[in-house]
Amino acid sequence: MDKTLSTIWIIVQLAIGYNLVLPLLLYGIYSISKKRKPDSPTPNYKPDYAVIITAYQYINTLPDVVASVLKLNYDNFMVYIVADNCDISTLHFDDERVILLRPEEVLRGNTKSHFYAINHFVRDHDILTIIDSDNIVDPEYLNRLTPYFANGFEAVQGSREAKNLDTMYACLDAARDIYYHFFDCKVLFNAGSSSTLSGSGMAFTIRLYKECLENKGISGAGFDKVLQASIVEKNKRIAFSPNAIVYDEKTSRPTELVNQRSRWINTWFKYFKFGFVLLAKGIINFSRNQFIFGLVLLRPPLFIFLILSVIMMIANLFINPFVSLLWLIGFIIFVSCFIKALSASNVDKRIYKSLLGIPNFMFYQLVSLTKIFKANKRSVATQHYHTNNKDTV
Repeated sequence: MDKTLSTIWIIVQLAIGYNLVLPLLLYGIYSISKKRKPDSPTPNYKPDYAVIITAYQYINTLPDVVASVLKLNYDNFMVYIVADNCDISTLHFDDERVILLRPEEVLRGNTKSHFYAINHFVRDHDILTIIDSDNIVDPEYLNRLTPYFANGFEAVQGSREAKNLDTMYACLDAARDIYYHFFDCKVLFNAGSSSTLSGSGMAFTIRLYKECLENKGISGAGFDKVLQASIVEKNKRIAFSPNAIVYDEKTSRPTELVNQRSRWINTWFKYFKFGFVLLAKGIINFSRNQFIFGLVLLRPPLFIFLILSVIMMIANLFINPFVSLLWLIGFIIFVSCFIKALSASNVDKRIYKSLLGIPNFMFYQLVSLTKIFKANKRSVATQHYHTNNKDTV
């Protein structure tokens, strides 16, 4: 019995502990892999884009995001706004490239909104790109996506940068995104696997998007988790374009953080099973893409495996001090990787200053964990509040 418990204890520790060193392993593969050349213009290839902007209940940020899209340095696109359960009486867009759609029935879901737009396309587009209603799009966004499609990729994730850094929570949210964008997008893609998807600032061929999601009834949040798993299951790679930038609204208040994170944590528990499928396929197909991506999908949210790791380290002080030392080394490796991700980006000094608030940030994520079972009933949208005061942090 003691031997069985000891074996289980070792397995549990390995299942949690590998997450601390996984970034270093990925970075090692990335370091020895051939790097993609930076994206460059493709003047002879001008695909027709459908820019889909979805909104649920709130429309206050729509004018700004549409204005930014209309400033794109690209001339072959249409904009489709799906205003689900919204009052659009105050919305008016004079540009003929903008199609404003309000479904008669409440859709309450990203995928349903996307397909509503697809079914109302005014012409046959080549590629669709998904933008959130609180994003702002860089003028070169489509130009930076296009070279990847010209080189045969059917799915591309752009870079989501912080639109606001007005509070400690917004800065910590941005720090988290920088870490994920470095390791889960840039490193993962250049290591021969696929970039993870981030919910917006991403683009797909129309054919691939339909293949992956048209016949899947997805409710609640997490359509991007289903989509990325479906793409990699086909052994197709999701490219990462670091210069295709959208500016994303960061959570600036604790209530925002709790509501948003409860949905995100809920989606991990709901969809992490895809990791096992991709691991198995990666072994069977000898696919680096599928195997590495499967490992990443099995990784819990940061705060969960970090808290569990602290518990394991403290427990081993009484069980096996040497193993506790190994946990400490694991923490040092992870923190070093986190710092590497920040240093590799042009990080605002407010983000570094906000790191002192990590314990507070993790506390609210623990609160989010207690609300995951009702996460999708609370809301399917995050209402943001922020000021333009740059000295808040």
